[in-house]
Amino acid sequence: MEKKKINMVAVVTMCFIFAMISFVTNMGAPFGNIWGEHFPFAKAWGNLMNFAAYLFMGIPAGKMLIKYGYKKTALIALIVGIVGLLIQYLSSLAGAGTEVFVYKNYASTAWVDGVKQTTTQDIHVTLNLFIYLLGAFICGFCVCMLNTVVNPMLNILGGGGNRGNQFIQIGGTCNSLTATLTPLLTGLLVGEVTKDTSMSAVAPLLFIGIAVFAISFFIIRGVKIPEPTLGKEQQKFEHSPLAFRHCLLGVIAIFFYVGIEIGIPMELNFYVTDFTKGSAAVGGTLAAAYWLLMMIGRAGSSAISGKVSTKVQLAVVSALAIALLLIAIFMPETSTFTMSGKAVPVKCIFIAACGICTSIMWGGIFNLSVEGLGKYTEAASGIFMTLVVGGGIMPLIQEAMANSPKIGIINSYWLVIAMLAYILYYALIGCKNVNKDIPVE
Repeated sequence: MEKKKINMVAVVTMCFIFAMISFVTNMGAPFGNIWGEHFPFAKAWGNLMNFAAYLFMGIPAGKMLIKYGYKKTALIALIVGIVGLLIQYLSSLAGAGTEVFVYKNYASTAWVDGVKQTTTQDIHVTLNLFIYLLGAFICGFCVCMLNTVVNPMLNILGGGGNRGNQFIQIGGTCNSLTATLTPLLTGLLVGEVTKDTSMSAVAPLLFIGIAVFAISFFIIRGVKIPEPTLGKEQQKFEHSPLAFRHCLLGVIAIFFYVGIEIGIPMELNFYVTDFTKGSAAVGGTLAAAYWLLMMIGRAGSSAISGKVSTKVQLAVVSALAIALLLIAIFMPETSTFTMSGKAVPVKCIFIAACGICTSIMWGGIFNLSVEGLGKYTEAASGIFMTLVVGGGIMPLIQEAMANSPKIGIINSYWLVIAMLAYILYYALIGCKNVNKDIPVE
């Protein structure tokens, strides 16, 4: 049998797009530290808006793939991304003096001289917050479309199966590289978060994003990409991808996974910044360590995925992540180490170490969920992107738990453990295709 030639230009292009996705997505948590200083209740709102866009754009993005193809969908997404980043920048220039409403008696917790205290205050909410949230929402449309393009394309280029997962993990490694840089650069640009800190402090990062999107547009415009979906709009689809049990359970797993991926470093960043009395640099560095470990994990998975099954990898990392978080929850807060002159709880190392575990989950779940779907793959990709809204919903729930005086940030990780338990179930049992009787050609 003749070995299928790999289109390396297309592979590199998809990996480049994968990197851009995390560059924009991971602005939400570190930017949340800035907005949280002015509006404590809104720390996770930017992240929520970014992922809420998936709820509205996921299925339409899948339909765009079928009607316009991968290349045009990616180009449209990049233009949308430029607009979203520009609007986020505008939040530093306009609306700060325009009050929209007053949040009466808002209760918040903070560390004062090593002691956690709860205070209440009236918060005057201004227009610039909503300008920023609009920009974050528009950026969510961008990354949703890019995600819809890159995942099925890398799986197709790899020929599905373990090789398809390998290609997704290679793209994921590039994704993790920029995911590492975003909180790190934000922390370095901001330094100490104070009441005077605004989005103007991170303007260079926004301009870098705009420039990269513009350059990406012209690169992708000149690259030839396979278009397996063009002409499929006339194809008959007798079933929904959700008729396949392993796809349905995989969609739920993706919903939880994105909540896990975003929630772990977001709360870690908030926790460390709060514990160190506003050191965004220390918080950003530990969050960056999480993303760095994700990059290392994805690179490792890329190397072994041709030999070690996706199912085994997913089961092992899910169990390991549960173990790491249990250690972090039960380890005393008094056990600390010094970082940049600040005392930081040792438990934060175990939380950051979860990055090595979450590294392969996205590609692994997607790969197992679309296995054997044939002509339903693109439609399934759109549904997957819709459920990525979990990255906004679940961290928001976790943030609400973290802000509760009865629970706190560390105990909010019990929610993450519950979601990891479901992914472990999916890896061991739920990923089996029990609907092979449904025609997929």
